[in-house]
Amino acid sequence: MLDGMFSFVLLDTRDNTFMAARDAIGITPLYMGWGLDGSIWFASGMKAISDDCERFISFPPGHLYSSKQGGLRRWYNPEWFLEKIPSSPYDPIVLREAFEKAVLKRLMTDVPFGVLLSGGLDSSLVAAVACRYLAKSEAARQWGSQLHTFCVGLEEGIDALEEVIYHIETYDVTTVRASTPMFLMSRKIKSLGVKMVLSGEGSDEIFGGYLYFHKAPSKEEFHQETCQKIKALHLYDCLRANKSTSAWGVEARVPFLDKEFIKTAMDIDPEWKMIRPDLGRIEKWVLRKAFDDDQKPYLPKHILYRQKEQFSDGVGYSWIDGLKDHANKQVTDSMLMNASFVYPENTPTTKEGYYYRTIFEKYFPKNAARSTVPGGPSVACSTAKAVEWDAEWSKNPDPSGRAAVGVHAAAYEESKDVKTGSLVSDSPQKLVKGVAEKVAAVV
Repeated sequence: MLDGMFSFVLLDTRDNTFMAARDAIGITPLYMGWGLDGSIWFASGMKAISDDCERFISFPPGHLYSSKQGGLRRWYNPEWFLEKIPSSPYDPIVLREAFEKAVLKRLMTDVPFGVLLSGGLDSSLVAAVACRYLAKSEAARQWGSQLHTFCVGLEEGIDALEEVIYHIETYDVTTVRASTPMFLMSRKIKSLGVKMVLSGEGSDEIFGGYLYFHKAPSKEEFHQETCQKIKALHLYDCLRANKSTSAWGVEARVPFLDKEFIKTAMDIDPEWKMIRPDLGRIEKWVLRKAFDDDQKPYLPKHILYRQKEQFSDGVGYSWIDGLKDHANKQVTDSMLMNASFVYPENTPTTKEGYYYRTIFEKYFPKNAARSTVPGGPSVACSTAKAVEWDAEWSKNPDPSGRAAVGVHAAAYEESKDVKTGSLVSDSPQKLVKGVAEKVAAVV
């Protein structure tokens, strides 16, 4: 019956028994470990228990552990988890209202709050809905009538890498890339006195927003892949959003991962989510269409129909290239050639991956620690399914969305507005700078 994001251990002092549980998707982190003396440990970060436990794992989302019964039991069992193909017709109004409820639910707060605004579809929709609520609600305006929005450019990112990896507890390449700007942004947000932010994580997994979904061969495979992506969120985007912000005492809330909203979105017949250029449907079309209101628009058309950009790329391609250049200076060809001997488990395949792994191993040297990170050279959006759907993916070892050969239409320089046919030439910095004003003006 619990609805929200949580990780907890509940102790019954009457008989000294306890239970532990984690929220449905794994929005908040939880680790479980075992000591040689038979003790069981729980913590929100593995650094808190790694010295005391011989083995520890990332506590699986949607599960609970009872000391009376022993073992883990799944408490969250929606139909989509079984990957059954849904057949409900698409109703844009139902989807829109479900998302609005999810946002409003997360605006219950007694602290200053804001929105992480990247300039892309997901965060812009969060901002637009929050703006409308602020305009109507007296209680919501206790922190001012202007919605606080935050975006980031990168200058000092490379200097923060060690601290970032220490806090996020992973060496996954795309997670490190995206966590660094979020970490630096959270530091600034904290300094401004803002305690809570809304963020757009989860939308791409639910609606098949990653660019390789263009190549999905059938609605069945499309749906099954979205299910797999949601199940893995706790290892990637949820981990990033929570740990990057929590490092500075900021709470990140994610309305797209609301249980009821996920149910509504995952009940839709996946035929509607399929990317169909012949019908004018780009990625996440069902979400875009739900908020395409000519009478009272939520967003300007060129933002509502802007092509997908991975967050780790969206802060600027120069950031990714800068990381690679830095890693090339730290890792020699010989080091990478012998990587399988140094790191036989989850062997890094690029110098950038090797560099992150060396930092991670310095702070988390145990086998159990490295095993909490998903294996294989392909991570986040560049999955085995992507290669299966489009062999071109296998030719690019970089896990970035840029590997979607033939799909990413030079989004930075000339991103074509699908709806109106107009041409928009915005750098990411220029685009983000004006989005907050455009969203506020439209709302």
